[in-house]
Amino acid sequence: MITIIQYKTVNVDGLDVFYREAGDPSKPAFVLLHGFPSSSSMFRNLMPLLARDFYVLAPDLIGFGNSAAPSRESFEYTFENLTKNVAGFLAALKVDQYFLYVFDYGAPIGFRLAMRQPERVLGIVSQNGNIYQEGLGPKWAERIEYWANPTPEPRAQYESAFAPETIKGQYLTGEKPGTVGPDGFP
Repeated sequence: MITIIQYKTVNVDGLDVFYREAGDPSKPAFVLLHGFPSSSSMFRNLMPLLARDFYVLAPDLIGFGNSAAPSRESFEYTFENLTKNVAGFLAALKVDQYFLYVFDYGAPIGFRLAMRQPERVLGIVSQNGNIYQEGLGPKWAERIEYWANPTPEPRAQYESAFAPETIKGQYLTGEKPGTVGPDGFP
């Protein structure tokens, strides 16, 4: 049986949240929260497998993928605000209980959701999901300093993380050549 993934958008507090949806809404919900600098596209191969048993939802976080990317002046890009947006997304879709899959940036968001309303979370699958300061390790010390003092000089050091080839690598690494459609790239 072929699983159809639908591509939708819902407005949450004035911001469009793009999401992928698969499976039967009468089944338990499974919410997939992506990492950095990716999007819900990272779940393109997982969603059909989960859709056999779950109602699968994979939103693009604000500032990622096909969701709104407001300026830093109009939206404070914090895990707290991203969590509020995902909570609004779930409320808009009337998802009261769900399983969570968290990866990378999705972890602090998913765990905040779970701490606030643990009765809604049926289970958590965590892949590379850090929730504590010590877990960041030594390589993050400079980044933490940058977050506290975001001057132009250190910002330039991190520009390569946002280069198109770096982001493409998030989608293509580990995939067979020719198996990932080019439509996900600008």
